[in-house]
Amino acid sequence: MSGPYVIRGAVSLPEAELRWRFSRSSGPGGQHVNTSDTQAEVSFDLAATRSLPDVWKERALDRLAGRLHDGVLTVRASEHRSQWRNRETAARRMAGVLAEASAPPPRPRKARRTPRGVTERRLADKRRRADLKRGRSGRDSWD
Repeated sequence: MSGPYVIRGAVSLPEAELRWRFSRSSGPGGQHVNTSDTQAEVSFDLAATRSLPDVWKERALDRLAGRLHDGVLTVRASEHRSQWRNRETAARRMAGVLAEASAPPPRPRKARRTPRGVTERRLADKRRRADLKRGRSGRDSWD
């Protein structure tokens, strides 16, 4: 692989804990596709790893629960014609998924009072719309 795939900060994807599988791809490549194993599939045992901080690991296990099979996260890539590029893409995608899943939750939104100008504009628009619709009724038009 071309180098360490950084998840976030100083933590990177441990190459020793990645398991690779290659198979025939259905992507681009013409007749070459029928003879070579270009699809790359990388698996990472998230439940058993010691390379991620415990807090990150718990967050990732919780957020990726629907994608995990026995605690193992699997990512597949088959966009490119070469196995090497698919391998790079899969590893980058794996690092991105782990970075997103282990990110701290966003700060909760603080409730604020609605500004008076917003309320006044909304009520003025309602009055304008009501007057417009009342004018369409035809009651006062030709009397």
